[in-house]
Amino acid sequence: MTRLSRRFTNLRDDRRGATIVEFALVIVPFMMVVMGLMDFGYRAYVGSVVEGTVNRAARLATVGDQTPTQIDDFVKNELRHFSPSATITITKTNYYQFSGVGQGEVLTSDSAPVGVWNTGDCYQDLNNNGKWDAVAGRDGLGGSDDIVFYQVDFTYPRILPTNGLFGWSDNQTLTSRTVMRNQPFGIQATPVVKCTSS
Repeated sequence: MTRLSRRFTNLRDDRRGATIVEFALVIVPFMMVVMGLMDFGYRAYVGSVVEGTVNRAARLATVGDQTPTQIDDFVKNELRHFSPSATITITKTNYYQFSGVGQGEVLTSDSAPVGVWNTGDCYQDLNNNGKWDAVAGRDGLGGSDDIVFYQVDFTYPRILPTNGLFGWSDNQTLTSRTVMRNQPFGIQATPVVKCTSS
């Protein structure tokens, strides 16, 4: 047996580097799984913080002793700890009663076709804008006894490069909503009934 063939035989039988090769094959999928789990865990954690912040902000809003700007600043200051470059969008809508959240203004007299607003119908002008609306909410925190729908959208860049590994977006968006009634610190304005001319 020649020297060259002995070297090939020795190299073929040598098992000392097998562990590092196996480790190289396993480490990439293992790290992808770990990074994905960390990303989901961080999202769950931030989601719970956003939810808690929105509930506290809505509670501050319903007491009526702070301005909308102060409440928005409270939310932004709480959430900026997680990502100074995050985008925070706050939506505040108020309604006359709980049953009106996301609903149209109530028809008080209804002509054919019944159940659909049309010219000649009378309705409660819940947002006092002089026209019937399919969604009766008003912007802002409203007044005494009004229902406040409070929503925060929190968009932040991912903390790990999972977007390249899994094809996810560069940013993560979390949305939290809550509905609360303002404290009865005054008399709630009663909606006016208006009729449209036929």
